[in-house]
Amino acid sequence: MYSKILTGSIVGIDAETVTVETDISSGLPNMTIVGLPDTSVREAKERIRSALRNAGYQFPPKRITVNLSPADSKKEGTHFDLPIAVGVMVASGEISAGEAAQYAFFGELSLDGKVNAVQGAIALAIGLRNKGVRKLILPAGNRHEVSILTDMEIYPVEHISDVEAHLSGMNPLMPFRGRPRKSSREVCESGEDFADVAGQESVKRALQVAAAAAHNILMVGPPGAGKTMMARRLPGILPTMTYEECLEVTRIYSLAGQLPAEGGLITQRPFRAPHHTISPTALAGGGSKPRPGEVSLAHFGVLFLDEFPEFCRKALEVLRQPLEDEKITIARASATVTYPAKIMLVAAMNPCPCGNLGHSTRKCTCSEYQVSQYRSKISGPLADRIDIHIEIFPVPYEELIDSAGRNIKKVNSEQMRNAVEIARSVQIDRYRRERISYNSQLTPPLIKKYCPLDRESEQLLKMAFETYSLTARSGLKIIKLARTIADLEQEENISAVHVAEAISYNRFYAAKCGEKANG
Repeated sequence: MYSKILTGSIVGIDAETVTVETDISSGLPNMTIVGLPDTSVREAKERIRSALRNAGYQFPPKRITVNLSPADSKKEGTHFDLPIAVGVMVASGEISAGEAAQYAFFGELSLDGKVNAVQGAIALAIGLRNKGVRKLILPAGNRHEVSILTDMEIYPVEHISDVEAHLSGMNPLMPFRGRPRKSSREVCESGEDFADVAGQESVKRALQVAAAAAHNILMVGPPGAGKTMMARRLPGILPTMTYEECLEVTRIYSLAGQLPAEGGLITQRPFRAPHHTISPTALAGGGSKPRPGEVSLAHFGVLFLDEFPEFCRKALEVLRQPLEDEKITIARASATVTYPAKIMLVAAMNPCPCGNLGHSTRKCTCSEYQVSQYRSKISGPLADRIDIHIEIFPVPYEELIDSAGRNIKKVNSEQMRNAVEIARSVQIDRYRRERISYNSQLTPPLIKKYCPLDRESEQLLKMAFETYSLTARSGLKIIKLARTIADLEQEENISAVHVAEAISYNRFYAAKCGEKANG
């Protein structure tokens, strides 16, 4: 007696199809699972035996061999319980093989036969869909998550008996249809608005420039200046995620076990703000069984690192690969997985350990050595990957009072987002024949092709090189920023005005590097 059942296995954020082959033959009662199963899969035989017996089915007192094909890839997770159990039931004649062949299955079994929800359900479903599967039997707890795939028939089950009743035709299930998803624009509009922020127009402008091309940004200023407040408003000016982007973000959160019970599709751009005590593994992802970290959970969104120099050096250096490659690779003895990490890094820090350096009314108590040591926690290669460095100062009392009056015209998040969306659409159209989408992704050859400078702009850039001892990477950053500023202004060519603004976003770090070089 033999059966074949279709399921899937997670690899990174994707899934490959797995065929569960079950053979029941004469011999001593025993159940063996082969095909590189991990501990949780090997333990499935005990759960399946108890689940079938407690649900009222006969567990064959024979030799049972289960092969998870392809046998050369490691199989992990409790979601193999349900397909293995169905395979045993088909091979023993409890369920028709023809009916079961029309579906794919996944789910964890309790000892009483209940089918429990699993992590990574949407990733499994998408992987199976891409292989041509159109009917899926899965735990009821995963129904909202997977029902966003409108081109699949989803059959949620609470108990193993529901599967048998459906496939035998005794109690057929109806395909589940989820609720309509909420647009990300609706979510953003209900959030925090830049119009609530008094003053800080130059910082708002810098954040808008950053959002227009996904540039990374570092804000430097004393405590209470508004760094965190403005960072939290940044997702509200980012463009609406596409459906495919929403799907990818949802897959990552499903794998990490961070989808709400009634979640469905994630439509709001992620905003992740881990504490500075986070470990390198929690930031990058990993563990004995690799899972996405904060870097991947911020995919297509914002990773906000407050108190930037307080993060441990190893954790900060983890950021170098995702900032450069927009992905992060985690190598373990058992497997190597790659997670997407197309993030916009927003970092905030004090200018010195006490936070008062450069403050108009408070006196700094730090020595020059302490300031130097504090800033040196951010390595040069990491700082070079941050396009915008801007200083932020507390808003004067007079400006706070004026902004509360009727004379100040405030720019709100919707207006800022509209300008950002126009700038991004210009970039997407410009680079449609390239392998990039935004100015922040420009390589040196593409900068030469798409960012020509006139004579006045070149002279201004040369002066900045000499004044601030800029590196070649810093010079390229300035040109990319100037291109973004021109796109925001809806101007085809880069002018000296755009270059001057771009230079102003690099003066803080450039000046510090110059001081170190001259010292």
